Amino acid sequence: MPKPRKPANQKPLKTLKIFCEGEKTEPNYLKGYIATLDSEARKSVIEIEPTRKNTAVQLVDEAIKAKKSPESLPDDEFWVVYDREGIAKYSDGLHSKAMNKANGSDVKVAVCNVCFEYWILIHFVDTDAPYQSFEDLKNNSDLNREIKRVCGREYDKSSTSLFDYLKILVPEARKRGARLNKRGIENAESGRNKPYQVNPYVGIVDLLDAIDKFT
Repeated sequence: MPKPRKPANQKPLKTLKIFCEGEKTEPNYLKGYIATLDSEARKSVIEIEPTRKNTAVQLVDEAIKAKKSPESLPDDEFWVVYDREGIAKYSDGLHSKAMNKANGSDVKVAVCNVCFEYWILIHFVDTDAPYQSFEDLKNNSDLNREIKRVCGREYDKSSTSLFDYLKILVPEARKRGARLNKRGIENAESGRNKPYQVNPYVGIVDLLDAIDKFT
C-alpha cells in the first residue's frame, strides 16, 4: 500500500517529477535553480528522481511507470531530460519513438540538441552555431573559456557549485534559448522540425517555465 505524502488530515501535495539522463550535470543545475524559488506556502513538490536509465526511450518508460504508479496524483506532472547527442549514436528513429511514447502518455520532454552544455553556453554568449557532439562543443565553442573566466577553472560536468556562478545569468539564457528554439523551428527543413532534429535546441527553457508555473 503506498505511503501517503502527508498526514491523513492534510491534502497531498501535487508533484512535478523530473527524470534526467545525466547523474550529476542536469540534476545539479536543476537543484540549484529550484533552490532559488520561493518555497513559502508552496502547494506543490518538485523532485528529481534518481534513475540509472540514460537513453531517451528508457527515461520516458521510467516516467510513464511512475505516472501509472498508485502513488501518482491526477495533477502530478512528469518530465524527462536528455541530450540528442550525435546521430551516429542514437538515430532519429529512437528519438521519434521516445517522443511518441511521451506524447501518448502526457509525459513532457526537455531535449537538448546537441547536449545540455549548449544551454550552459548560452548563459554567456548569444549563439546559434551547431555542434555535432559534446566534445565538439567543448573543443570548439567559448564554453571552457567563459567557465574559466567566471569560475576560475575549466568546465566540470560533476561540479556542484556551477549553478552558483550561473544563476545571475539565467534570465538572459532563457531569453536567448526561447529565441534560439523559435528560430530553429521556423527555419527547419521541411519535415525535420522536431526538437531532436533542430540543431541547436534547448528544451530546458520549457522545463524551467513549467517549474515556475507548478505551484
